[in-house]
Amino acid sequence: MTDAEARAEKLSRELDSAFRNRADLYRLFLDELTAELGAEKAEAIMIRIIEQRGKEVAAAAFADFGPNDAPAIGEAFLAVSPDGGRMYPTDVERGPDRIAFKVRRCPLKDAWVETGVGDEKLATLCRIAGAFDRGLFEATGVRFDNVTWTPGHGSGCCHIGLTNRDAG
Repeated sequence: MTDAEARAEKLSRELDSAFRNRADLYRLFLDELTAELGAEKAEAIMIRIIEQRGKEVAAAAFADFGPNDAPAIGEAFLAVSPDGGRMYPTDVERGPDRIAFKVRRCPLKDAWVETGVGDEKLATLCRIAGAFDRGLFEATGVRFDNVTWTPGHGSGCCHIGLTNRDAG
């Protein structure tokens, strides 16, 4: 293995670890906020914050796109997927006015499963994490559909659809 390959492998592991740390923070914030405010209010607060962060990222990442650029926005999103797409492998369906992703693996969900959270809490955490995508994509004006993981959803993760605003 060359030095560059070893460095790339190390950076990939470190990136995965950073995403797992993010998952741990979401889980711990949810636990603390739930204890203080109750489950419903805790989830609502986290969703608002994480959705806002998605909007902030969209302002920089998708500033050149509009509400009828769904396929281009989706391709831009895929082009910057962490670790060349290996972190969030997806199945992609493309159409003239739509693009859809079925995420097969999520390091956040993996981390939550490894810590032993139950299905109900896992579904809550996935809804919370999905708020980032909602903020990110809805800020562009495209039509956004997202189905986050729930029990019975299978081993994958969320399913995201982006459609041009004016599509029939």
